[in-house]
Amino acid sequence: MKAKTVTSVLIGLIIVYFLLFFFLPLVSIGRLAFYNTDGVFIGFKNFAEYFTSPNMISSFKNSFAVSGTVTVVTFLLAFFYAFSISRIHMRGKYVLRYISMISLFTPTMLHGIALVYLFGRQGLVSNLFVSWFNAKMHTNHVFPFEIYGAAGIIISEVIYTFPHAYLILSVSFAMSDQRLYEAAETMGAGKLRKFFTVTLPSVKYGAISAITTIFILSFTDMGAPKIVGGQYNVMAVDIYKQVIGQQNFSMGATVAVLLLVPALIAFFIDRLIQQRQGATFSSKSVPYVIKRSLFSELLAAAYCWGIALLILFVIGTSVFVSFMKFFPYDMTLTLKHYMFKYVAGDFSSYLNSLKVALGTAAVGTAVAFAAAYTAEKTKAKDVFRKVPYALAITTLAVPGLVIGLAYILFFNSPSNPFSFIYGTLTILVLANIIHFIAVPVMSITSSLKKQDREYDNVAESMGVPPVKTLFRVTLPLSLNAVMETFFYFFVNSMVTISAVIFLYGQDTKLATIAIVSMDDAGDTAAAAAMASLILFTNMGVKIIYDIAAGMIRKKTARWQTIQR
Repeated sequence: MKAKTVTSVLIGLIIVYFLLFFFLPLVSIGRLAFYNTDGVFIGFKNFAEYFTSPNMISSFKNSFAVSGTVTVVTFLLAFFYAFSISRIHMRGKYVLRYISMISLFTPTMLHGIALVYLFGRQGLVSNLFVSWFNAKMHTNHVFPFEIYGAAGIIISEVIYTFPHAYLILSVSFAMSDQRLYEAAETMGAGKLRKFFTVTLPSVKYGAISAITTIFILSFTDMGAPKIVGGQYNVMAVDIYKQVIGQQNFSMGATVAVLLLVPALIAFFIDRLIQQRQGATFSSKSVPYVIKRSLFSELLAAAYCWGIALLILFVIGTSVFVSFMKFFPYDMTLTLKHYMFKYVAGDFSSYLNSLKVALGTAAVGTAVAFAAAYTAEKTKAKDVFRKVPYALAITTLAVPGLVIGLAYILFFNSPSNPFSFIYGTLTILVLANIIHFIAVPVMSITSSLKKQDREYDNVAESMGVPPVKTLFRVTLPLSLNAVMETFFYFFVNSMVTISAVIFLYGQDTKLATIAIVSMDDAGDTAAAAAMASLILFTNMGVKIIYDIAAGMIRKKTARWQTIQR
């Protein structure tokens, strides 16, 4: 009875947590969309105003145009990248995988800053090209490519979404069954026919999941459009302008609701696909066997290294510029941009980001583990114990901008007993946890599902308290998933901008917000330095994580050998 009581209290606390920091703030933003700035109910007038405003309807169309283009381009690039690494023998696969992940460690603003330095009016590539072309042709032309606008946003978003798509697709390729290829070969199918009749059908669920993920990420991102969007507005930037620029919270809430609808639709499509994919996976599947082909290896190597070098070139440009005195006129090496003197940001912003990232990682990991544990390991009724898991997964559909605006409306109200956290680092931590908790909960749940139920049954039969079993058995066996969750929360909290852009105070500005402020003020080199500092930090944490994870895997393997 005591164990059941503890379980019920734990589940109840988690539900209250999600209701207070997720559901109720969303209700407040949905409610405000039907009110004017004076708090008077006006029904759908805000929506009517939005769709009759030429500028706003243009943003609506632009968002779909950009996201649609990014989805197609990123999916094709990531599909053949994942295919090459998974299905073709070539050297340097570990390095290629690592390079494909680098953009996960950087805020999207860094990509935009790099593109400005490469293709802007004084850009490295644009200046070199124009100088060479004019010298050859004896003309006075300007660079024909304009980075500010749709082109810049699309390139930035492709770099941003590429690693997410690659990870999803690489998992799908890893789940393919070699027996299907053997059957196709027996029936005389050639390489091209096997690709269309076996490969594509075997990864179709992962492909659809990758497509929806790319669309959601590019549709809701604000960082890149803010830096290189120019006069080309998208919905994510519209929310920022309505709230920060015009203090029009009603219209900001309206745009947020409209931004939420496509994300929700894509989310539910992805959930449906994930369920079907899980149902079709068989434990009897035979891993794919790679066959050598010199032509395929050379072609795949050229393709993968081409993409990897382009990623390094773009990201490396921002890092390079951050060490230049005055790019491109004075290329003297310097650290002055990392001093952040006389610019619209300082080193305290970076320290605040570290505090928020560590707080999010610590608290978020505990909440995510609790939500996964109650759903998978407790014996409460399914309807009750699955609620925390369902609430956690649903957060995946809510864009960070919507969460940030919802927190303003909910926690900045004088009638809210928790209003004291507004403007503190605490509210930034809470917003980040809600923004990123879905993937950790799914990851830990997957780890708990793999654990043998006999451990729990034996402990129960011996009268061992569930809490003792948790700390002596369940948690140690889940240590890899827990560490991965901590790392995931930390990295995403360091690079995020959308969920926190509305919530910082004078003393709680974060590094990513400082990047936007510095770029707006024309301190682009300092902004590149701050973005590079985030990249260095995340890469350092990644190295520490890899070393720790390797040590744990060795210890686990030794324990399993002893048990046998």
